[in-house]
Amino acid sequence: MPKKVLIVDNSQFMRLLLKKMLIGTEYVVHEASSGSEAIYLWKSIQPDIATVDISMPEMDGFETIKAIKVLYPGAKIIVCSARNHESTVDDALRAGAVDYLVKPITKEKLLSMLKKIL
Repeated sequence: MPKKVLIVDNSQFMRLLLKKMLIGTEYVVHEASSGSEAIYLWKSIQPDIATVDISMPEMDGFETIKAIKVLYPGAKIIVCSARNHESTVDDALRAGAVDYLVKPITKEKLLSMLKKIL
């Protein structure tokens, strides 16, 4: 059975790039352009895993992760961000992320991480 991935990023380009990396794999991709949209979609999609960007307007990735984890404590979330500071990684993991990928992301890194976590 295919695994569902929710890509949460305000950049349409980034969502498309990640989606293209997953075409032809065992993953079915869903997209959200904001944290609030991701929270709204989570119940109906019930993704197996999500990727969340940190830098988003209105609700950043940290707030998004915390909100999702309150509603769905077992949610598996990977942060995908260009921010590569140790404190940012620590903050993401404290918020509830299970891992952290630094942009630019390669298909190999993404697939390897999804396989490791799922």
